[in-house]
Amino acid sequence: MTRYPAWIDGEQGSYGVSFPDLPGIVAMGTTVDEALLHAEEALRDYVIEAERDGEPITPPTSIEEIETPNGITLVSVPLIRLSGRSVRANLTLDEGVAAFIDGEARRRKMTRTAYVEWMARRIAQTGG
Repeated sequence: MTRYPAWIDGEQGSYGVSFPDLPGIVAMGTTVDEALLHAEEALRDYVIEAERDGEPITPPTSIEEIETPNGITLVSVPLIRLSGRSVRANLTLDEGVAAFIDGEARRRKMTRTAYVEWMARRIAQTGG
């Protein structure tokens, strides 16, 4: 999976994410988690637009090569290309884990499938 280095800046209630390799591609959120989700979407939109316009996609710089200004947090954001096609994935889970997933999905007003997909994207964002 391709990951792009990104900077997070801001304070409680207002966070921004920018990509050193992609000037002008930014995302905002009221929490760090929300800003990172929006950053993933902004990165995906950049790639879709570049491909549609026949422009080359800027490759990511290695995160070790990025200089980070003081007060800024360096993270990496995964490029998750959505195909729009669903695939069936038969999973067997521990009963307690399934109950947790169902409870969290209900709390967030999501389906079980949407919650599992959301969790996988979140784990990818943290480098998991």
